[in-house]
Amino acid sequence: MLELRWPCFTTAILRLIDECKNMRELKQIHAQLTKSPYIPNHDARSLINRLLYFCALSPSGSLSYAASVFRCVKNPNLYIYNTMIRAYSSKKYAHDSELGSCRSLGLYKLMLVDGISPDCLTFPFLLKECASRVDTDTGQAIHGQVVKFGFGCDIYINNSMISMYSARCCLSHSARKLFDEMLDKDVVSWNSMIMGYLRSGNLDAALDLYRRMEQRNIVTWNSIITGLAQGGRPKEALQFFHEMQSAGCDVVRPDKITMASILSACASLGALDHGEWVHTLLSRSGIECDMVIQTALIDMYGKCGAVDRALEIFRKMPNKDSLACTAMISVFALHGSSEEASSLFEEMEKLGMKPNHVTFVALLSACAHSGLVQKGRWYFDVMYRVYSIEPRVCHYACMVDMLGRAGLFEEAEQLIEKMPMEPDVFVWGALLAGCQMHGNVELGERVAKYLIDLDPLNHVFYVSLRDMYAKAGRIKDLKVIKSLMKGRQIRKEVPGQSMIEIDGIVHEFSVRGSSEVRMEELLFVLTCLGDQC
Repeated sequence: MLELRWPCFTTAILRLIDECKNMRELKQIHAQLTKSPYIPNHDARSLINRLLYFCALSPSGSLSYAASVFRCVKNPNLYIYNTMIRAYSSKKYAHDSELGSCRSLGLYKLMLVDGISPDCLTFPFLLKECASRVDTDTGQAIHGQVVKFGFGCDIYINNSMISMYSARCCLSHSARKLFDEMLDKDVVSWNSMIMGYLRSGNLDAALDLYRRMEQRNIVTWNSIITGLAQGGRPKEALQFFHEMQSAGCDVVRPDKITMASILSACASLGALDHGEWVHTLLSRSGIECDMVIQTALIDMYGKCGAVDRALEIFRKMPNKDSLACTAMISVFALHGSSEEASSLFEEMEKLGMKPNHVTFVALLSACAHSGLVQKGRWYFDVMYRVYSIEPRVCHYACMVDMLGRAGLFEEAEQLIEKMPMEPDVFVWGALLAGCQMHGNVELGERVAKYLIDLDPLNHVFYVSLRDMYAKAGRIKDLKVIKSLMKGRQIRKEVPGQSMIEIDGIVHEFSVRGSSEVRMEELLFVLTCLGDQC
């Protein structure tokens, strides 16, 4: 009779675990199990498996409690090991120094010591941790284990290995070798390799793979559009977005990531008409206009010159975070509205929002363009003293720019000397720009020559020094620098470009002309206008 009761008891406990909402309830269920010592071994193992799964992987669970349960399990099986390895390799714990640091790899070794062989579910979790920690040395060792245990043809494991190798830019060739050797590939395989190329900045290789794909999903489109938008090719990002729309909603539908990326591309181009069109598309598509999208809209309108529209969206946001406030501060800074930027920062402080390093870049930039040296010094001090944000090179560049514009060259040099890191080209370039502005040829000459030694092929430094000599009337030095440029064959390789948006189409111009615009007709019109004058 007692034996007949156990199936009902086991079923009831399993149902309770499935319906469990928090750890308090889970501990009560665990206590009930502990008080029932006569549960058959098979049922007890099944219940422990489910209980451990909740603790380790549920959002309401507790990995530390799962670890305690794991240590009490005699002879854990493959399912239990996989559950714990998966938990330790998850994003939630991968970077936790106490819980997630290498624990999944340690469990894998313990599993092998216990004589348990891994299966196809074990390796993706291990490779995921290697990728998140950019530990390709351990990842390569895991690759060897994959081959040893006969899983070299498993498509899911191979996809994980491509992602692992792609995590480090210099190993994208290893990812490609593995990709080319795969007999079976799915859309995840192609997407993983494309994202690897995009991560390493090899946009052309990513585009080549994209064009060879027979099947694409939303991840494919988002990867390419985001990669182009962030990789300095926003116009192509817009073209791919239009291509995506041409494919039809039945094939693929844009999501929030698509919209945020395409708004970023519009912001880079200053394409207001396109940006407004995307905004209208957002309203019609039913895509949730969350804080990320609204922040992207603020950034887009601000960079396209529509400050009022950016401010309107910001004010209508029901909830604002530090990123939204930082975006609006950046818009004010971009347009020289230092008072508005400062006021919004004060509002952030009153609301208890913690600014980030980008917030202070925007504030320092606003001070530099408005000549507010004292306020800029205060922001630079508050950044570390109050908010514990270590100044980065970009903050020092803003400070040097501000001091250079104000003609405070001695203070700028002292700040550079005190930098805890090596000043980069942007820091020295900011000082050089200040020297050009105020005609400080002595310091400007020294900085320009240092930059030329640092990067002998960069034409910008030669041109800056040449211009300073010309304005100072130092003809002899001017001839020397021109001769040096000629001898080293220094010239401007990439011409300056201008863009203009007409009827929703972005046109590019440069001194060398444009392949997209009928230059002969434009020159004819200009000539006619010149004759009329």
